[in-house]
Amino acid sequence: MPAAPKKPAPKKVVLAYSGGLDTSIILKWLQTEYGCEVITFTADLGQGEELEPARHKAELLGIAPENIYIEDVREEFVRDFVFPMFRANAVYEGLYLLGTAIARPLISKRLIEIAEATGADAVAHGATGKGNDQVRFELSAYALNPEIAVIAPWREWDLSSRTKLLEFAEAHQIPIAKDKRGEAPFSVDANLLHTSSEGKVLEDPAEDAPDYVYQRTENPEDAPDTPEFVEIGFERGDAVSVNGEALSPAGLLTRLNELGGKHGCGRLDLVEGRFVGMKSRGIYETPGGTLLLEAHRGIEQITLDRGAAHLKDELMPRYAELIYNGFWFSPEREMLQAAIDKSQEHVTGTVRLKLYKGSARCVGRWSDMSLYSEDHVTFEDDAGAYDQADAAGFIKLNALRLRLLAMRERRLNGR
Repeated sequence: MPAAPKKPAPKKVVLAYSGGLDTSIILKWLQTEYGCEVITFTADLGQGEELEPARHKAELLGIAPENIYIEDVREEFVRDFVFPMFRANAVYEGLYLLGTAIARPLISKRLIEIAEATGADAVAHGATGKGNDQVRFELSAYALNPEIAVIAPWREWDLSSRTKLLEFAEAHQIPIAKDKRGEAPFSVDANLLHTSSEGKVLEDPAEDAPDYVYQRTENPEDAPDTPEFVEIGFERGDAVSVNGEALSPAGLLTRLNELGGKHGCGRLDLVEGRFVGMKSRGIYETPGGTLLLEAHRGIEQITLDRGAAHLKDELMPRYAELIYNGFWFSPEREMLQAAIDKSQEHVTGTVRLKLYKGSARCVGRWSDMSLYSEDHVTFEDDAGAYDQADAAGFIKLNALRLRLLAMRERRLNGR
């Protein structure tokens, strides 16, 4: 059988560029391997790092200023990706708030948009061949542009060790931070929603993660000894205010991160099932997201009908899995989103949380859209709001099939 024809080398590539050692090596590798023009895209997702050094490093590696894109996408990230996900109360494998997964479709979207604006015929990313991110980047890219070429250097090159990477960097005069010459203690990915730490000292799931791994949250044991109460306002399922102050989506999540981090909220030590098949151990910090999820479920308790709420809970694991696996731009995720957004039409009101020593608990909720009726549930005189005698017929009708089943069993057993 003849070998498949070799794909033509790309002429212009848009690279998802962090400015770190790995993506700087990828940048130079693309230039040397393919002889192509490289455009860099660096997204400010709220990772908490200064991004101008990425511009300077790209220029040092020969990238023209007009080919360096550094963009603040924090508001778009929270408004168009994080908030829709939280309307669904999405949690993967019961615990993970999907902080890394939800950022990838936005990065891919901008890579494709920049490629189309500049006439690039390929995009490239720095995800390894072992992880989920390669899938997320590429599924999103192909969904948005089926003709685009995607280059994943970690699946192509022979730079298979830290030593080879450093040798390549030195050979091509790529600046290497001193602490990068040794083995990094763990790998970190961060954005406004969370931090994710994996690898090295965290690879043995039987070992407790060292405290220095945590970057956004106080150790709950060292958090303030006095609880703090915070009120979060919602409109149609999205948080809009903190303690009565209206905030933009990114501003609101930033404020909740500060409050949650101060009280040690949102830490997670998880062994998860990756889409590619293996299990991995990660340490996640999602302080603001933890508060947001608790508050959103709190406001739904009084504004969402039981049938709608239970159906949402049935749909949620599928929705969360779609995001985790990289199918943000799939028709099934969009179908689920439409149903979820419909459910949020009356999810408006305010929730009070109590933050204390790593916990965030809903302790109050109120809304003009509330379905809660004190007249109906009171243990005191309900003034005729509910006739308890009605329950007898309700129970008899619901018991009918159970009684018929029991009668058959007795008949078959000769009783």
